[in-house]
Amino acid sequence: MKPTFNAYYFIFSKKMEKYSVNMMRISLAIIYVWFGALKIFGMSPAGELVEQTVYWFKPEIFIPILGICEVLIGLGLLIKRFIPYTIVLLLMHMAATFFPVFILKTICFDTFPYCPTLAGQYIIKNLILISGALVVAGKYNERYYAEMNLKLSEK
Repeated sequence: MKPTFNAYYFIFSKKMEKYSVNMMRISLAIIYVWFGALKIFGMSPAGELVEQTVYWFKPEIFIPILGICEVLIGLGLLIKRFIPYTIVLLLMHMAATFFPVFILKTICFDTFPYCPTLAGQYIIKNLILISGALVVAGKYNERYYAEMNLKLSEK
């Protein structure tokens, strides 16, 4: 009998069920380390947007500090025991990345809210990062409670 598309898809989906959350976690880590490093070395294309959003800070100080925070979030995603704390920091960071949408509408949209500029698209894509972080958080929360239940039942 010839294997069907559904059979191949089933095999593929079983593998993805096993590996996809770790792939998401590692992808988020790469993005955070990479983008953070760009900020540290003054090479980030988002630097100008950050300057205009938090204009009350000196950009030559604030942007590298933001970059260091982003690198730490990325590294925290790679170290499994730090994931719960890292996810909280990541979500706070992501919430802050939406400030320009409200503060700098003319930079983020040609026509609000229908036609985002490149900067606006850069911000809107953070919804994917937030969703990925929530997927990772759910998986590692599940493992944490399973381990806690195991420890409690051993007592």
